[in-house]
Amino acid sequence: MSKVSPTRINLLRLKSELRVAKKGHKLLKDKRDGLMKEFMASVRDVQDLRREVNAEFVVGLEAYISASALMSPRIIENASMPSKNAGGIDVTVRQVMSVTIPKFTVPEEKSDAMALGFLESYGNMDVATRKLSKTYPKLIRLAELESAVERLAREIERTRRRASALEHIRIPYLEKTIREIYLRLEEQARDAVVSTMRVKALITQ
Repeated sequence: MSKVSPTRINLLRLKSELRVAKKGHKLLKDKRDGLMKEFMASVRDVQDLRREVNAEFVVGLEAYISASALMSPRIIENASMPSKNAGGIDVTVRQVMSVTIPKFTVPEEKSDAMALGFLESYGNMDVATRKLSKTYPKLIRLAELESAVERLAREIERTRRRASALEHIRIPYLEKTIREIYLRLEEQARDAVVSTMRVKALITQ
């Protein structure tokens, strides 16, 4: 038997709490489903973009290896120095069902992260730097997507635990306690009727 006193006030309070718990459970399930949809879409985007970036890296690195075999270390070092405007990102945030997700944007003037083209550079080095330069914004986008996946996964797990606690612990406890109070109140009502009948029988003797 629950430690809650079997009174009508407690019964009304627990019934109200049960309604709130069931509504909260439904909202958590809806939130979890929405987060899962966003999570799966982000995972697919990560997989597609990672394949694209890896393929471009292979081309760029092959050209770099070919060029480095024909160029001196000094020339390679000079050719690998980025321009003054290279690099840098702008960071904003967006909300997805209370989850804060960063959004990375490469400014137009900084998108050419490895703008080279020196007189001493070898042809394949130009190919490598152009390819890697074009990959830079995609790497930033990939970082954004992977950050979103990580944050969404954490929130999905938190939401799942909260929904599970309501479904398997709190709601069954409330339902069980309400049934027990109903039974106790019915028992008290029967006892009151019996007592009343006994008193009436004594009076009428």
